[in-house]
Amino acid sequence: MFKELFSPIKINTMMVKNRIVAAPLNNTFEEKALGGAGIVIAGHTIVEPYRSSFKSPDELSVFSKYEYEETRRKILKIQQAGAKASIEIFHGGREARCYEYAKGPSAYVREDGIEVRAMDEAMMEETLNYYYDTAKEAKELGFDTIFMHFGHGWLPAQFLSPYFNHREDEYGGSFENRAKFPLKILETVRAAVGKEFPIDMRISAYEWVDGSIEFEDVVAFIQLAEKYIDMVQISAGLDMNREANVHMATTNFEPLMPNVEWAKEVKQRVNIPVSVVGAVLSPEEANNLIAKGVVDMVAFGRSFVADPDWPKKALAGHPEDIHGCIRCLQCYHIATNHKNVGCSVNPRYNNETFVAKEVKPTKIVKNIVIIGGGPAGINAAITADKVGHRVTLLEKSDALGGQLKYVAKEHFKIEIARLLEFYKVQIGKSKVNVRLNFEATPKNIRQFNPDALIVAVGGREIVPPISGIDGENVVTGIQSIENEKELGENIVILGGGTIGAEIGMELALVHHKAVTIVEMNNELAAQGNELYKIALRQKINQAETLNVLLETICKKIEKDSCIVASKEGVEQHIPFDNLIVCTGLRPERNLAETFYGIAEQTVMLGDCNRIGKIMDATFEGYTVVQNLFDY
Repeated sequence: MFKELFSPIKINTMMVKNRIVAAPLNNTFEEKALGGAGIVIAGHTIVEPYRSSFKSPDELSVFSKYEYEETRRKILKIQQAGAKASIEIFHGGREARCYEYAKGPSAYVREDGIEVRAMDEAMMEETLNYYYDTAKEAKELGFDTIFMHFGHGWLPAQFLSPYFNHREDEYGGSFENRAKFPLKILETVRAAVGKEFPIDMRISAYEWVDGSIEFEDVVAFIQLAEKYIDMVQISAGLDMNREANVHMATTNFEPLMPNVEWAKEVKQRVNIPVSVVGAVLSPEEANNLIAKGVVDMVAFGRSFVADPDWPKKALAGHPEDIHGCIRCLQCYHIATNHKNVGCSVNPRYNNETFVAKEVKPTKIVKNIVIIGGGPAGINAAITADKVGHRVTLLEKSDALGGQLKYVAKEHFKIEIARLLEFYKVQIGKSKVNVRLNFEATPKNIRQFNPDALIVAVGGREIVPPISGIDGENVVTGIQSIENEKELGENIVILGGGTIGAEIGMELALVHHKAVTIVEMNNELAAQGNELYKIALRQKINQAETLNVLLETICKKIEKDSCIVASKEGVEQHIPFDNLIVCTGLRPERNLAETFYGIAEQTVMLGDCNRIGKIMDATFEGYTVVQNLFDY
C-alpha cells in the first residue's frame, strides 16, 4: 500500500529497512523501534559538561560511566527491533543551562543573569575536542549513525545565523566567516568516526525571526557540508524563542507539512539524501513525498507520540487504525511549562508506568451502558469492547463526537476532523451497540439492566445573565458553527476563551466577516497552553477585520448593538448583526447524578464531571474501564 515509504535506503554503509525516521522527541525509543521505524534517534547527548545542556548544568553525557550501561541497553533494544540506532549530538551554546557562564558566538548577559562569553580560538578548540570525543564514543558504543543538531538556534546555528552572531572577526560578518566554525565541527566529527560511518544533520531552513539566516545561505552551508555528512534533515524555527518555536512545533493554525517546499529545494541542489520533519502526519502524505522524489526520508515526532505502532499498521494495510496527532502540543514540555504533559489521543504517553500498552481481557464480562457519545464516551466504549464487555453507547443527537462534531467543521481543524473519522471507524469495527437519537432518562436506562453505567453527558454552554441575552440575533458558539451561513457580516463574540477566539478567527480569516471579540481577561484563550496562545495570536494578527477588546465586559445587549465597558469604566456601543455567546461550559453534573443508583457501578467521565481537554477525555475513558470494571 505504501511501497515507497517502506522501501529500503542505503545511507553511506548503513542499510535502512524503510524511509521512516523517529525524531528525538521523547524516551519511548523502544516502542518506536518495535512500532516499525527505520531509524530511531534515541534522544540527545550533551557535547560538553556544564556548558551545553538545555536542561541542567549537571546533565550527564549518555556516555558517562553512570549512563553507559543504560545507553548500551537503549541501543540493543532499538537494534533488536530491526531499527537503526542514532543519537542526537547537541550543544546549547549561549542557551545552555550553566552555573557560571555559557559559550556562544557573541558576548552578552542573558535575562537570567548568566554571562555568555564570545568563544575565542582556545574555547573553540576545547569544544571541538568535546565533539570529537562524543562522536567517537557514539560509534564505539554501538550506535549505527549520529545526528548532528545544527538547527533550532543551538550552538552551530548560533554561529551560522546573523541573528545570534555579531562578531567582527573571521568567524562573523559574511556567510563564509559565519560558516567556518560549524564546518570545523563537522570536519572534526567526521575525523572521529571515519569515512564509512553515517552522519545525519538537522538544520532550520528558516528561523522565523527578523535578521536570521537566509534560506540561500542555509542551502549554501549544506552544500559545503556535503563532504562531511551523509544526509540532511530540514526543519524550521528556533527552540528558545517562543515566537519562532511555534514554527518548529506547529499547531493546527499552520498548514500541514510546512517545511516540505524548503526540503524539495534542498533536494534539487545537493547530492546527499534529504529528509524533512514537521507535521507530516500520515503515511499517505509521507509516501507521496518519497514517491514524487521530494525527499528521501521523512522524520516523525508527535506521530510516534500519538501512535508508536503506526508504521506497523500502515505496513499491514490498515492506516484507518492509526491514531493521528492533532497538533495540540500537550506533549511538549515547553508549551505546557512542564505541567500536565501528555497526549490527547494516547493515554499511555507520559503515563507508561501505570497505563499498560495493551488492554487486558476482563475476568468478568459485564453489560456496560455509556450515556454520551463525545470523546470520553467513545474512548470508554472502544476500550470496554476491546477488553470483552458488552457495550451499549447512547447518544441523544444524530451523530457521535460531542463538541468535536462542531469543532471539526472549522477550517483550521483538519486534525480534529481526522480524529472524528478515526472514532467512527473504530466504533464501526467494534461490537459496540450504538443508539443515536436516544435521550437517556433514569427510567429508560433501567430497561438495559446495566451492570455498570458510564455517564459522559458533557457540559452545557454558559449563558450569562445579561440584559438582552435572549435576543433573536444572539446565538451560542455551537449554534454559530451549525448555522454559519445565516450569520450577518458584523459579529460580536462575547468571550475570548479558546472557543470564542477560534470562532472569531475562523469568521474573520475564512469568511471575511467583521468580528469583535470581547474578553474580560487580559489575554485570549487563557486556558490554552503557552505555544497555542502564541500561535493563536500570530494567526489572529493576520485578520484585518478582527478586533479584540481585552479586560472588557458586556453590560447590556440591545437589538442590534451591545454596550461594553473597559476596566477603567469607559463604555462604548458596538453594532452587530449577530452576537455569539462563548462564555464557557458548565458540567452537566446535576443531570449526570440522576443516573446513580441504577447499576452496581456508576462513574462520571469527561465534561459532566469537570470541564477538560480531549486529553482528559481520552485518559479517563481508557483508564476507568481498565481499572474499575474488572471485578
